[in-house]
Amino acid sequence: MGEERERLRVATLHEYGLLDAPADDELEAVVRVAAQVAGVPTATLNLIDENRQCQLTTTGFAGADSPRDESMCAIRFLEGRPIVVRDARADPDYRDNPWVTGRLAGVRFYASIPLVTPSGHALGTLCVFDAEPGELDERQVARLEDLASVILALFERRRQARIRTRLAAEAELQRAVAQRALRETEARQQLLDAVLDSVDVAIVAVDPFGRVSLFNRAAREWHGVDADASIAPDDVAATYALYEPDGVTPLTAERIPALRALREGTVDHAEMVIAPAGRPARTVIATGRRMVAADGLPLGAVVAMTDVTADRAQRADMHRAHAALNETVAELERSNTELTNFAAVASHDLASPLAVVAGYLELLTDLYGAQLDEQARGWIGTAARSVTRMQGLIQALLTYARAGNAPAVSRPADVAELLGHAMVDLRTEIREKQATVRIAGALPPVSCDPTLIRQLLQNLVGNAIKYRHPDRPPTITVSGGPAEDGLVEIRVADNGIGIPPAHRQRVFDMFAMVDPAKATGHGIGLSTCLRIVQRHGGRIGAEETPGGGTTIVFALPRTP
Repeated sequence: MGEERERLRVATLHEYGLLDAPADDELEAVVRVAAQVAGVPTATLNLIDENRQCQLTTTGFAGADSPRDESMCAIRFLEGRPIVVRDARADPDYRDNPWVTGRLAGVRFYASIPLVTPSGHALGTLCVFDAEPGELDERQVARLEDLASVILALFERRRQARIRTRLAAEAELQRAVAQRALRETEARQQLLDAVLDSVDVAIVAVDPFGRVSLFNRAAREWHGVDADASIAPDDVAATYALYEPDGVTPLTAERIPALRALREGTVDHAEMVIAPAGRPARTVIATGRRMVAADGLPLGAVVAMTDVTADRAQRADMHRAHAALNETVAELERSNTELTNFAAVASHDLASPLAVVAGYLELLTDLYGAQLDEQARGWIGTAARSVTRMQGLIQALLTYARAGNAPAVSRPADVAELLGHAMVDLRTEIREKQATVRIAGALPPVSCDPTLIRQLLQNLVGNAIKYRHPDRPPTITVSGGPAEDGLVEIRVADNGIGIPPAHRQRVFDMFAMVDPAKATGHGIGLSTCLRIVQRHGGRIGAEETPGGGTTIVFALPRTP
């Protein structure tokens, strides 16, 4: 109990902030008056902490700090009453004290008034003493007690002044902090406003009661007005021209995205139309959520709206284009069906009469050739050649139709093997024209319809022989390798007459010929090749062969 009381006493002493601080003029005056009241030359104001005696101010001698166990005042100041000693040498409590024995001083008369706070804690003493024995009457003790009260009042005033200074400093600091926080809040609000106004996404916020409280720049532009918190939730759709995705049906309050987010917690990809009078209608997608404070208090809801008008228009265009494409596909299917039917007709109804005509021309030559003059035989020869050309054209058209319509069944295939089959079919032409067909390196395997690719190779080798250079026998080189786009590239190079650069693209068109006057072909062979390659998802083109001639390059899918 005593230790706790001492701890509280010392804490109270430190709270006054008097130790090691210079005494003000008022305290010095009080100490001087105390010496006069007691009729002695010396007096001191002592403060006693846990370890020492601090002589805050003195009169008649130079004060200094001293250990608490050497202090005369420390002996009995905790009794809380005035102490008057006529001659300290005769008092057993004081006679051995260094202030009495002469080591520090030679005190004889000694009197002290304790400085007791309203809470009952003794901080020290107002002490008067003399080197000669002496006495104090009751009036003098009473006046010294009055002076002790003045000292305590001065102590309290000083404490209160310090407290006020601290509170004022704290208040100033809090004011500065509040101002800084206000400036930071204003800066953050300005930054937030700038960010919200810089984006092309419309931001809309509603308060906890469903009233629109915020529009950013984009929202203001889209609606043509600013947010108005006086608008009741039931009037929001009409005020801000909000419609269902059809652009005609007004939104009900239950369907407005911001109110849905407030009510349901979140709203995701809600589509609606904003169509204010005098402004373009916009189709928007709204996404938002409810906002709550850390303590769960509802703050409202916020939604972000993205303009998808162009996307919806593009979708509509794509839908129309898809419908048109379906019509085109249907028309192409009809055309292909007609082409297939035409091929059937050409193979029978056209080819058969031509065969009859060719037969009769041959009979005329065989039976009556000797009786005919040179002109008649020339007419018959011309007619026979025309029939042959017509049969070739019909066969080419039939081949072209079949290349586009026959079911294509892809499987791994060896191009070299398919080329060998094509050369068997072309052996007569190869032998008659002394043509050379060779393979340069290994040909990569491809995924294809073998029948169609065999026909493709036969057309390309046949073309190379047909359009040979008159000054050299035809040489056809077939090579292959991987292409950059993941396909397999096959190159068929000849040393023939070549194709001029201006014609290398159009030779793949139907009935296209480099020199129609020569009538060396029907203009269908390369068109058939193009059709076959396209059916495999590949590509085909023509290049110049180094040293002269044409190189046809086509690409097909590689074998998985």
